[in-house]
Amino acid sequence: MRSARSRAAVVLAALSLVAAAPAASVQAEPQSPQAVAAHRCSSGYTHAVLPNGHKCLRRGQFCRRRWDRYYHRYGFHCHRYDPRVDRYRLT
Repeated sequence: MRSARSRAAVVLAALSLVAAAPAASVQAEPQSPQAVAAHRCSSGYTHAVLPNGHKCLRRGQFCRRRWDRYYHRYGFHCHRYDPRVDRYRLT
């Protein structure tokens, strides 16, 4: 009777390890750069990573002057002031 219980315990332990193995291997995989940069923008927009997250940039959009150095990375400038709305726009 002891051998039947010990066999059942071994089989149960083996099944639990087999069931846990695929979950552990999925979690251990590092994310590829393509998966991280999968954010898409419509044509005419440029994908950018700014302090407030991923954004799609385009000329003429409102911008934050203090983030001008981030806009420069993507070929934009936040220097043009629009007095009609009291804000800056991307050029």
